Amino acid sequence: MNGWLLAAGCTALGVAAVHIAGGHRDVVRPLLSCGLADEPKRVLHAVWHMVSADLVLSGLALLYLSLRDGTPGTGLVSGFVAAHFLAYAAAFLVVTLSVGWPRPLLRLPQWILLLPVAVLAAAGAA
Repeated sequence: MNGWLLAAGCTALGVAAVHIAGGHRDVVRPLLSCGLADEPKRVLHAVWHMVSADLVLSGLALLYLSLRDGTPGTGLVSGFVAAHFLAYAAAFLVVTLSVGWPRPLLRLPQWILLLPVAVLAAAGAA
């Protein structure tokens, strides 16, 4: 069993749960009730669901790889998951730092949840 990948998978599934529960309340409900035109509103809603599926599937893939130690391609797949969680974290950091908010690192704190998954998955890939 690969402990790093197990930790990454559990953390990723925790991130997915926070995203689904918290994001629905804090992002989706206000989005759907705002005055934005229907097409961009529905595209953003679909993107939220797409990210939800990606987070869950990534967590499940990491858990599977952790339990099947030695499976061919484990390093490649866990490295890919690490890279895309790093990209997600970077996207939140770039956006929050470009706005000019006071205490910007706490304004869009999603990066705090995403970065540990990237680090743990990268450690498991090594």
